[in-house]
Amino acid sequence: MRTFDLTPLYRSAIGFDRLAQLLNDAQRNDTPSYPPYNIELVSDDQYRIVMALAGFSREEIDITFERDALTVVGRKQKDATERTYLHRGIAARDFEQRFQLANHVKVTGASFDNGMLSIELVREIPEALKPRKIVIDGGDNVTALEQRAA
Repeated sequence: MRTFDLTPLYRSAIGFDRLAQLLNDAQRNDTPSYPPYNIELVSDDQYRIVMALAGFSREEIDITFERDALTVVGRKQKDATERTYLHRGIAARDFEQRFQLANHVKVTGASFDNGMLSIELVREIPEALKPRKIVIDGGDNVTALEQRAA
């Protein structure tokens, strides 16, 4: 396995420390594999995270969106009855899954149906950051460019 030393980036690039930290975190293999999830590209600026949460109820799931991080936490309530399993294949254990979101990506909603949690995300670029068309000798004639489909 290759590892990269990003120390020179920290020394010489100002403001890229978050990018370097993301690269460091991506190199580690300690990312949890439970619960299973998909990340879907719905359209150019819309995404969906779908998590399989068999055995969880709505009350046992907590979704937090703060700045550029989305955290999904599941805390399974303890069952009052003792059970003896011959085979236990459903892993109904507590979990915490974190997703690092890009700039301007916002959570717009979440739904929970048949054990599947769907979280809707959208990238909303502020008007000030969108590309603009500048007309030469046009004075105040500055118009926003429409986004082109890839």
